[in-house]
Amino acid sequence: MEFIKAKTILSKIKYGNQWYGIDYNMNLYRGCSHGCIYCDSRSNCYHIENFDTVKGKDKALEILEEELIRKRDKGIIGIGAMSDTYNPQEIKYELTRGALKLISKYNYGVSIDTKSDLIIRDIDLLKEINKKNNVIIKFTITTPRDEIAKIIEPHVCTSSKRLEAIKKLSENGIFTGIMMNPTLPFITDSEEDIKRLVKLAHENGAKFIHTYMGMTLRENQRDYYFKQLDKNFKGLKEKYIKYYGNKYHCATPKCKELYKIFKEECDRYGILYNMKDIIKAYKKEIPEDEQMTLFI
Repeated sequence: MEFIKAKTILSKIKYGNQWYGIDYNMNLYRGCSHGCIYCDSRSNCYHIENFDTVKGKDKALEILEEELIRKRDKGIIGIGAMSDTYNPQEIKYELTRGALKLISKYNYGVSIDTKSDLIIRDIDLLKEINKKNNVIIKFTITTPRDEIAKIIEPHVCTSSKRLEAIKKLSENGIFTGIMMNPTLPFITDSEEDIKRLVKLAHENGAKFIHTYMGMTLRENQRDYYFKQLDKNFKGLKEKYIKYYGNKYHCATPKCKELYKIFKEECDRYGILYNMKDIIKAYKKEIPEDEQMTLFI
């Protein structure tokens, strides 16, 4: 694996912590090998060349430890927003596992986005962090159908494997749920699929599902997505062009109806779906005297 230079690893969230309550963003890798046909990170605005090739950040753990020591706010560190931190290279290099050890050592919380069941390897560290701060794990699951998942997310474990990982994490007391994002128009936006996924989430111990019933399409991302549609879903590209034109946010055609069904199903199984409720549910109240010890 190629390593690239990095001046910093942690970045403070500038838009507030309304997105899953995170305070910092961290990406230990650049690029992603999952091959998801819809990935927004392919967009030109992120300036990632050769996106499908995973590169590590040189001296990432040394830089991270220096930053963790300096910061006084022992907040929640978000991992995996731009690049899944549990890519195949992680098996050998263990940058993520090393980062979790440091996060535990310095008493921060963690929020992880992933599509990989490799995260099961680190249950011991997640439990350790969870004793001192807050942990939330978010699995992206776009469809309950493994056969479709293998087409739209070709180089990552199937949806059923991700659901099994959710069950293992939940059984170990880790607050875990699903990001049902994106919802691909005309592919993963059927009422049947949504109901099935909510039911499977419940059966496997997911505490929440968050969705916005649509997808984004812009610049290079759109070109790549359309090429994959031509390859795997003949005639669907033309349907997108006719329906959405050059829109950035592409809501599913029946998004309001589907979201109503989604909420009803979540309420039926006691699954959270509102962002404020999700944040409130996983964040523990740390006693004031204990908060003070975090700065010593």
